Amino acid sequence: MAGHSHSANIAHRKGLVDAKRGKLFSKLCRAIYVAARNGGPDPTANLRLRYAIDKARSVSCPKDNIERSIKKATGELGAENFEEIIYEGYGPSGVAVLCEVLTDNRNRTAGELRRLFDAAGGNLGATGCVSYLFAFKGLFVVDPKHVQEDALMEVALEAGADDVELVDGYYEVTCAPQQFEAVRKALEDAKIATESAETSYIPSTSVDLDVEAGKKMLKLRDMLDENDDVQNVYANDNIPEEVLAG
Repeated sequence: MAGHSHSANIAHRKGLVDAKRGKLFSKLCRAIYVAARNGGPDPTANLRLRYAIDKARSVSCPKDNIERSIKKATGELGAENFEEIIYEGYGPSGVAVLCEVLTDNRNRTAGELRRLFDAAGGNLGATGCVSYLFAFKGLFVVDPKHVQEDALMEVALEAGADDVELVDGYYEVTCAPQQFEAVRKALEDAKIATESAETSYIPSTSVDLDVEAGKKMLKLRDMLDENDDVQNVYANDNIPEEVLAG
């Protein structure tokens, strides 16, 4: 994983959750809507919907919001029309950036993202300009306080995980997307708690940033997170600890 730390970014995102809870709920409910629309309203038969609901519950998204999103998807409360798009671009110092988007107006979203990239000293690119630098995988982050490395490796690898690495004080377990549910269940059955469990675009290389570029990149991440249409942001940035802490 080229030394890229997902745990540092997870810690930073957690610090933003309370301040942006309303906006976060809106994004999570949009993801639930799309999952239910595409795969049906039953989470036992629709794994993508189940993961979206689990993610919403993990940050205490109200049950009514979740149920309303599913009802919208089935047409009970009037339909909405969101499409899924991945935008690609470059951040400060050539950092590769992927944005997962759910939008009802792709022209509006493209214009807004272009403005945000420009404001942070980057630029929105063409499809395929950076996606080749990322692999789509299942990713589990585990605090070493919860488990010994040998025990984690045995459970994870036996369930089909590709790798277990210690990165910046946390174990990162990666697997093929098709193995995500098997690895998730194995960790759960072994009572191994995870800090996060998600499918993610993992970079094959990373760009080490100095303090100034790190601040610009963090600004870009925060601005993208603020955008209602942006669901997830992935980048191969290595932001200095002092910037993340500040």
